[in-house]
Amino acid sequence: MSYWQALFLAIVEGLTEFLPVSSTGHMIIVANLLGIGQVPFTEVYITSIQFGAILAVVALYWRRFVQSLDFYLKLITAFVPFGLLGFLLKDVITVLLKSVTVVAVSLVLGGIVLLFIDRWFIRERKQVTTPSLGQAFNIGLFQCVALVPGVSRSAATLIGGLAQGFDRRSAADFSFLLAVPTMAVITAYQFYKVYHTTLPNGEELRLLLFGNVIAFWVALLAVKTFLRVVVRVGFRSFGVYRVLVGLTILLLLALHVDLHIL
Repeated sequence: MSYWQALFLAIVEGLTEFLPVSSTGHMIIVANLLGIGQVPFTEVYITSIQFGAILAVVALYWRRFVQSLDFYLKLITAFVPFGLLGFLLKDVITVLLKSVTVVAVSLVLGGIVLLFIDRWFIRERKQVTTPSLGQAFNIGLFQCVALVPGVSRSAATLIGGLAQGFDRRSAADFSFLLAVPTMAVITAYQFYKVYHTTLPNGEELRLLLFGNVIAFWVALLAVKTFLRVVVRVGFRSFGVYRVLVGLTILLLLALHVDLHIL
């Protein structure tokens, strides 16, 4: 992997990690476009630079992380369903992660949901600082759907928050916060799986550090921008984007177009 490829992937990660467009789906597609989708280090890099994006949320919400132990209990409660199901289905997920078709279909289906989500939850919504244990668990169940590549963890948890009666800002806040333990565990597991017998070489470490720094700053800007946009206009525009990207990829695959274009 070259530095310009690492830069491109890190920018995509930072932009999409917390948006309801599926960062994993975009990373799989972009990695294939760059011609490095089957390179072993690519999977490690894609997972590891999520740590930089996670730190962006910690930096923005640091006060929430020091407020009380109850806050952590809610995050753990929301994470448990995803963690257990992800562990049980890890082999299936590994296979699905290699499929651009699965990603494209998930983008389209998830996009259709986002097109109508604001209409489905039109009842009065409330601002919520910390959800109840039941609400946290229910949002965690929604997050399980995101085990399918292309669904988007952010989209699933945002919809979960709206389904609990949260307003858009509250749903987005908890979605971002839940990403911290979720992505931290995924990153740690992926890193261990690859490097439990051998350490990354110097060049790989430099690429990982470089990617995490880029992902941090891009994610910081993306989260701030997303919060303003979603509160004002909702999720429809993200739905349109997902459907267009997904259909474009499916069309290219149907025409047998080589996606390794860069």
